[in-house]
Amino acid sequence: MKAVFTPMLFLFAAITTNSQTKLPYYEIPKEAEEFTAGSVISRMIDGLGFRYYWSTEGLTEKDLQYKPSAEAKTAEETIDHILSLSQVIENAALKVPYKEPKSGMTFKEKRKITLENLKLASDIFRKSEDVSQHKIIFGEKEHPLWNAINGPIADAIWHAGQLASFRRASGNPINSKINHFTSTVRK
Repeated sequence: MKAVFTPMLFLFAAITTNSQTKLPYYEIPKEAEEFTAGSVISRMIDGLGFRYYWSTEGLTEKDLQYKPSAEAKTAEETIDHILSLSQVIENAALKVPYKEPKSGMTFKEKRKITLENLKLASDIFRKSEDVSQHKIIFGEKEHPLWNAINGPIADAIWHAGQLASFRRASGNPINSKINHFTSTVRK
């Protein structure tokens, strides 16, 4: 039997492929209808996701290997750290103990997983009616969600800013059409 490739089938394949490869946080999602503890934490994570998306978009191998001094971490080592932080945030949202991200991933894989971790956590927190039930769990030790705000969320925002500075210093500044206040991209 001979396969028939119709324009409609081609369009379906293109839409499916695009939706599978599109990463979250090109722009920030629409804000929640009301202010709740969960929606505020969700929005903080969305802000982080947007900043991380754009501080890592279009990085080159030169950018990934950049470090401001001999003692500093490279941009890629900073990306590894943000991946771990995103895992802590996601695991708190899922109410499960921290699980170390797998090793040996490419930059592209790390970036995708980090953004997906943040999106999943944001979606969970946005709907959470009692965020006190979410804990950061390391082994047998549990920490209240307060620690997520001043810990991994704030730390990851800090490091996303470092990545933006690193890439500027290595000659590849972030897209100038980014509006960090509205978390949108000018057309």
